[in-house]
Amino acid sequence: QVQLVESGGGLVQPGGSLTLSCVASRRMFSVNSMGWYRQAPGKQRRLVARILNGGNTQYVDSVRGRFTVSGDNAKTVSLQMNSLKPEDTAVYYCGVAADATFYWGQGTQVTVSS
Repeated sequence: QVQLVESGGGLVQPGGSLTLSCVASRRMFSVNSMGWYRQAPGKQRRLVARILNGGNTQYVDSVRGRFTVSGDNAKTVSLQMNSLKPEDTAVYYCGVAADATFYWGQGTQVTVSS
């Protein structure tokens, strides 16, 4: 079993930046994707950005050009978030597809407000 631990959430003003980090309890094998998802109140959890096996990245249109996803050694994945907007407010979850299983972190709150 793998545990994912997120950090880096918080309160930031519009236009500000935050970096989220996710560390796995062990290095994973057969990784298909590592990324970030978010869930706003009353809405479904949705993909924000992820790294696919082979290194390609995917972003939802609303964050492309503002957010950058990066990973290292199939154990960590980060999300650099710039030019944050109030609509980016949500609980952000680290999600990893590996070893024929999908793993979730516990979530970290990001609030963008003046």
